[in-house]
Amino acid sequence: MKFIVGTKTGMTQVFDAEGICRAATVLKVDKATVSQVKTAETDGYNAVQIASGEQKEKHVKKAQQGHIGSASLSREFRPRFGEDERVTGVEKGSSVDVDTFEPGDDVIVSAVSKGKGFQGVVKRHGFKGGRRTHGQKHSEREPGSIGATGPARVFKGTKMGGRMGSDRVTVKGLKVLQVNADENILVVSGAVPGRKGTLVEVYEA
Repeated sequence: MKFIVGTKTGMTQVFDAEGICRAATVLKVDKATVSQVKTAETDGYNAVQIASGEQKEKHVKKAQQGHIGSASLSREFRPRFGEDERVTGVEKGSSVDVDTFEPGDDVIVSAVSKGKGFQGVVKRHGFKGGRRTHGQKHSEREPGSIGATGPARVFKGTKMGGRMGSDRVTVKGLKVLQVNADENILVVSGAVPGRKGTLVEVYEA
Protein backbone atom coordinates (compact mmCIF):
# COMPACT_ATOMS: atom_id res chain seq x y z
CA MET A 1 0.00 0.00 0.00
CA LYS A 2 1.63 3.20 -1.24
CA PHE A 3 0.35 6.68 -0.46
CA ILE A 4 1.60 10.23 -0.09
CA VAL A 5 0.30 13.79 0.32
CA GLY A 6 1.69 16.59 -1.82
CA THR A 7 1.03 20.15 -2.93
CA LYS A 8 0.31 21.01 -6.55
CA THR A 9 2.90 23.47 -7.85
CA GLY A 10 1.98 23.56 -11.54
CA MET A 11 2.13 21.70 -14.83
CA THR A 12 4.94 21.00 -17.28
CA GLN A 13 5.97 18.68 -20.13
CA VAL A 14 8.08 15.57 -19.71
CA PHE A 15 9.68 13.38 -22.38
CA ASP A 16 9.41 9.70 -21.52
CA ALA A 17 11.86 6.91 -22.42
CA GLU A 18 10.26 6.55 -25.86
CA GLY A 19 10.70 10.25 -26.63
CA ILE A 20 6.99 11.05 -26.34
CA CYS A 21 6.14 14.43 -24.83
CA ARG A 22 3.59 14.02 -22.04
CA ALA A 23 1.68 16.60 -20.03
CA ALA A 24 2.57 16.31 -16.36
CA THR A 25 1.75 17.80 -12.97
CA VAL A 26 4.47 18.63 -10.45
CA LEU A 27 3.76 17.85 -6.79
CA LYS A 28 5.84 19.09 -3.87
CA VAL A 29 5.88 16.38 -1.20
CA ASP A 30 6.64 17.02 2.48
CA LYS A 31 8.11 14.20 4.52
CA ALA A 32 5.38 12.58 6.62
CA THR A 33 5.30 10.36 9.68
CA VAL A 34 2.86 7.56 10.40
CA SER A 35 0.90 8.73 13.45
CA GLN A 36 -1.48 5.75 13.76
CA VAL A 37 -2.17 2.38 12.18
CA LYS A 38 -5.81 1.36 12.52
CA THR A 39 -6.98 -2.25 12.42
CA ALA A 40 -10.39 -3.86 12.16
CA GLU A 41 -9.94 -5.45 15.60
CA THR A 42 -9.32 -2.19 17.46
CA ASP A 43 -10.97 0.49 15.31
CA GLY A 44 -13.48 -1.39 13.18
CA TYR A 45 -11.64 -0.77 9.90
CA ASN A 46 -8.12 -0.77 8.47
CA ALA A 47 -6.38 2.52 7.76
CA VAL A 48 -3.18 4.52 8.17
CA GLN A 49 -2.93 8.07 9.49
CA ILE A 50 0.02 10.26 8.55
CA ALA A 51 1.09 13.68 9.82
CA SER A 52 3.26 16.17 7.92
CA GLY A 53 4.22 19.81 7.90
CA GLU A 54 5.24 22.00 10.82
CA GLN A 55 3.55 24.74 12.80
CA LYS A 56 3.80 26.40 16.20
CA GLU A 57 2.66 24.14 18.99
CA LYS A 58 0.31 26.81 20.33
CA HIS A 59 -1.72 26.54 17.11
CA VAL A 60 -2.37 22.82 17.62
CA LYS A 61 -5.31 21.76 19.78
CA LYS A 62 -4.21 20.12 23.00
CA ALA A 63 -6.28 17.03 22.20
CA GLN A 64 -4.24 16.60 19.00
CA GLN A 65 -0.77 17.41 20.31
CA GLY A 66 -0.22 13.92 21.69
CA HIS A 67 -1.38 12.41 18.42
CA ILE A 68 0.27 14.47 15.66
CA GLY A 69 2.59 16.71 17.68
CA SER A 70 3.24 20.04 15.96
CA ALA A 71 2.37 18.79 12.47
CA SER A 72 0.17 21.07 10.39
CA LEU A 73 -1.54 18.32 8.40
CA SER A 74 -3.08 14.96 9.16
CA ARG A 75 -4.58 12.58 6.61
CA GLU A 76 -6.03 9.07 6.74
CA PHE A 77 -5.66 6.49 3.98
CA ARG A 78 -7.76 3.36 3.72
CA PRO A 79 -7.06 0.35 1.49
CA ARG A 80 -8.76 0.98 -1.85
CA PHE A 81 -9.40 -2.69 -2.63
CA GLY A 82 -11.74 -3.46 0.26
CA GLU A 83 -12.12 -2.56 3.91
CA ASP A 84 -11.04 -6.06 4.94
CA GLU A 85 -7.55 -5.66 3.51
CA ARG A 86 -5.03 -5.30 6.30
CA VAL A 87 -2.37 -2.60 6.05
CA THR A 88 1.07 -4.23 5.99
CA GLY A 89 4.59 -2.87 5.91
CA VAL A 90 3.68 0.29 7.81
CA GLU A 91 4.41 0.94 11.49
CA LYS A 92 3.67 3.85 13.78
CA GLY A 93 6.51 6.35 13.73
CA SER A 94 7.89 5.26 10.35
CA SER A 95 8.57 7.87 7.66
CA VAL A 96 6.71 8.27 4.37
CA ASP A 97 8.42 10.32 1.67
CA VAL A 98 8.59 10.68 -2.08
CA ASP A 99 10.79 7.57 -2.39
CA THR A 100 7.67 5.53 -1.68
CA PHE A 101 6.84 5.70 -5.40
CA GLU A 102 8.91 4.77 -8.43
CA PRO A 103 8.68 5.93 -12.06
CA GLY A 104 6.08 3.85 -13.89
CA ASP A 105 3.80 3.27 -10.89
CA ASP A 106 0.08 3.51 -11.63
CA VAL A 107 -1.56 5.97 -9.24
CA ILE A 108 -4.94 7.41 -8.33
CA VAL A 109 -5.09 11.10 -7.39
CA SER A 110 -7.70 12.92 -5.29
CA ALA A 111 -7.98 16.67 -4.72
CA VAL A 112 -10.49 19.52 -4.47
CA SER A 113 -11.21 21.08 -7.86
CA LYS A 114 -11.05 24.79 -8.63
CA GLY A 115 -13.98 26.87 -7.40
CA LYS A 116 -15.72 28.67 -10.27
CA GLY A 117 -18.39 30.58 -8.35
CA PHE A 118 -21.99 30.94 -9.55
CA GLN A 119 -22.33 29.70 -13.14
CA GLY A 120 -25.20 29.33 -15.56
CA VAL A 121 -26.61 26.15 -17.05
CA VAL A 122 -24.54 26.33 -20.26
CA LYS A 123 -21.22 26.16 -18.42
CA ARG A 124 -22.38 24.14 -15.43
CA HIS A 125 -24.42 21.45 -17.18
CA GLY A 126 -23.53 21.82 -20.85
CA PHE A 127 -26.94 23.11 -22.01
CA LYS A 128 -27.20 24.10 -25.65
CA GLY A 129 -29.03 27.36 -25.03
CA GLY A 130 -31.74 28.97 -27.11
CA ARG A 131 -31.86 29.72 -30.83
CA ARG A 132 -30.09 32.83 -32.10
CA THR A 133 -32.78 33.75 -34.65
CA HIS A 134 -36.56 33.57 -35.36
CA GLY A 135 -37.92 35.76 -32.63
CA GLN A 136 -35.37 35.00 -29.93
CA LYS A 137 -33.92 37.95 -28.10
CA HIS A 138 -31.22 37.84 -25.40
CA SER A 139 -31.92 34.19 -24.65
CA GLU A 140 -28.85 32.45 -26.07
CA ARG A 141 -27.72 31.14 -22.68
CA GLU A 142 -31.02 30.90 -20.81
CA PRO A 143 -32.15 27.54 -19.35
CA GLY A 144 -35.57 27.52 -21.00
CA SER A 145 -38.63 25.95 -19.38
CA ILE A 146 -38.01 24.69 -15.84
CA GLY A 147 -41.47 23.55 -14.70
CA ALA A 148 -44.09 21.01 -15.77
CA THR A 149 -47.54 22.26 -16.82
CA GLY A 150 -49.48 19.62 -14.90
CA PRO A 151 -47.84 19.72 -11.44
CA ALA A 152 -47.25 23.49 -11.85
CA ARG A 153 -44.03 23.33 -9.89
CA VAL A 154 -40.32 22.78 -10.37
CA PHE A 155 -39.16 19.24 -9.55
CA LYS A 156 -36.35 18.72 -7.08
CA GLY A 157 -32.97 18.02 -8.67
CA THR A 158 -33.67 20.10 -11.79
CA LYS A 159 -30.43 21.25 -13.42
CA MET A 160 -30.11 24.99 -12.92
CA GLY A 161 -27.47 27.62 -12.43
CA GLY A 162 -25.55 27.51 -9.17
CA ARG A 163 -22.20 27.25 -7.50
CA MET A 164 -19.72 25.21 -9.52
CA GLY A 165 -16.44 23.59 -8.56
CA SER A 166 -14.81 23.09 -5.14
CA ASP A 167 -15.71 19.39 -5.32
CA ARG A 168 -13.53 16.47 -4.31
CA VAL A 169 -12.45 14.86 -7.58
CA THR A 170 -10.65 11.54 -8.05
CA VAL A 171 -8.67 10.89 -11.24
CA LYS A 172 -7.65 7.35 -12.19
CA GLY A 173 -5.26 6.03 -14.82
CA LEU A 174 -2.30 8.30 -14.03
CA LYS A 175 1.37 7.31 -13.88
CA VAL A 176 4.41 8.48 -11.97
CA LEU A 177 6.83 9.93 -14.53
CA GLN A 178 9.64 11.19 -12.31
CA VAL A 179 10.72 11.02 -8.66
CA ASN A 180 13.18 13.62 -7.36
CA ALA A 181 14.17 12.62 -3.83
CA ASP A 182 16.65 15.51 -3.44
CA GLU A 183 13.97 18.17 -3.90
CA ASN A 184 11.00 16.05 -2.70
CA ILE A 185 9.21 16.38 -6.03
CA LEU A 186 6.83 13.88 -7.63
CA VAL A 187 5.88 14.28 -11.30
CA VAL A 188 2.57 12.67 -12.28
CA SER A 189 1.22 12.29 -15.81
CA GLY A 190 -1.83 14.25 -16.89
CA ALA A 191 -3.82 16.93 -15.12
CA VAL A 192 -4.58 16.91 -11.40
CA PRO A 193 -7.66 18.66 -9.95
CA GLY A 194 -7.25 21.98 -8.17
CA ARG A 195 -5.30 25.22 -8.37
CA LYS A 196 -1.66 25.78 -7.49
CA GLY A 197 -1.19 25.07 -3.80
CA THR A 198 -3.99 22.50 -3.64
CA LEU A 199 -3.41 19.53 -1.35
CA VAL A 200 -3.25 16.34 -3.40
CA GLU A 201 -3.59 12.74 -2.17
CA VAL A 202 -1.76 10.11 -4.23
CA TYR A 203 -2.62 6.40 -3.92
CA GLU A 204 -1.18 3.33 -5.52
CA ALA A 205 -3.61 2.07 -8.15
